[in-house]
Amino acid sequence: MNYLSTRGHPDRKRFCEILLEGLAPDGGLYLPEQYPQIDTATLAKWRKLPYAELAFEILSLYIDDIPPADLKAICAKTYTAEVFGTDEIVPLRELEDGVYLEALSNGPTLAFKDMAMQLLGNLFEYELARRGAELNILGATSGDTGSAAEYAMRGKKGVRVFMTSPDGRMSPFQQAQMFSLQDANIHNIAITGVFDDCQDIVKAVSNDLAFKRKYRIGTVNSINWARLLAQVVYYFAGYFQATASNDKPVSFTVPSGNFGNVCAGHVARMMGLPIHTLVVATNENDVLDEFFRTGVYRVRGAVDTHETSSPSMDISKASNFERFVFDLVGRDPARLRKLFVDDLGLNGSFDLSADPAFAQAAGRFGFRSGRSTHADRLATIRDTDKRFATLVDPHTADGLKAAREQLTPGVPMVVLETALPIKFAATLVEALGEQPARPKKFEGIEALPKRVVKLPADAEAVKAYIAEHCD
Repeated sequence: MNYLSTRGHPDRKRFCEILLEGLAPDGGLYLPEQYPQIDTATLAKWRKLPYAELAFEILSLYIDDIPPADLKAICAKTYTAEVFGTDEIVPLRELEDGVYLEALSNGPTLAFKDMAMQLLGNLFEYELARRGAELNILGATSGDTGSAAEYAMRGKKGVRVFMTSPDGRMSPFQQAQMFSLQDANIHNIAITGVFDDCQDIVKAVSNDLAFKRKYRIGTVNSINWARLLAQVVYYFAGYFQATASNDKPVSFTVPSGNFGNVCAGHVARMMGLPIHTLVVATNENDVLDEFFRTGVYRVRGAVDTHETSSPSMDISKASNFERFVFDLVGRDPARLRKLFVDDLGLNGSFDLSADPAFAQAAGRFGFRSGRSTHADRLATIRDTDKRFATLVDPHTADGLKAAREQLTPGVPMVVLETALPIKFAATLVEALGEQPARPKKFEGIEALPKRVVKLPADAEAVKAYIAEHCD
């Protein structure tokens, strides 16, 4: 399996090369040259597999430069009941007729990011040991990526983590999860700005090829193909739990800011998983909803990026969207570059409303979208608690609202859970008047000593900090 850049760089690379690299040299994102196709016989074979074995089967289609026995051992080490709380790993429950919740938040940091990040940590450690190398991971987080990455990488040999986050824009619980870690290989950097500033810094550093090579910079954000690939697995697992046979389609609703989680669903659908609709759920930062409604992709600046009660989706520049648009325009790198480098770079937007390709976003690729407000989130949290005795976090509430607007009779709708409610306690208290349950291991976490440095939204300042702490 070879991987190409969305922006047309001539090199083709293997999985372990792009695992450690992040962005392609031309600033593009890596995708496989083709998506492996899954037939009904293979689906039938996979239906009863435990999660770790299912992960091995799917990952094996994309990873051919790790010996199968080693890859199988990595999957078995990653997806255990001890780490994720249940043998099912991602248990599914029917909330109401035809609407399901897929639990993705039982990992170490109580968020869906653990599903991929735990695997990524083990893959990094394996490949770095094989090469006798080190890696400095530079990441950006709007909330859950940071803690999931740091908990997955803490103590890992040959790995340092430099995680940027928007200063003051995460919930107190999210901040405490990250900033309370005292491991020497973990560095938290609070950036004066919004998440998009952090993401821009990661891309700017990654595009400085000399610096990237000298300091061995890698990434754990969903621009890293390995992370997105790991997320493909739980679409198959959710599908198998929601159906009794492989002739029944299923829809998924995915709370989304950076388009990584739902892009994994797109990959699963392109492989042949019978997905009817992929619903992108957004909050007031609705750049993705605007595109799927109008064909216009219009990024916002920091002043126009709203601070909301579903803060992990306070994103107005969706990095992974480039992967989908690459498929949407027929995998034409010249068209892709015009849209993302010329139009977006110069004008801050591009318009596909009159392009026949835009109709395929819904028709061929199955995408729909929806938008929620703070009032919607509160109402959904209250309704879900009252009718089903179930607490959901604000992002999952965004998903439930969008899901109910896009139901198709006879087609199960699976909503991907984003995080446990305790991570956003203030909104739960506002909605219900009481604190959500808190796992014992996180008691008093907000009062622990913090280890974090504040820096301006400047790539050079971040590069200087990395250089200083890599000597």
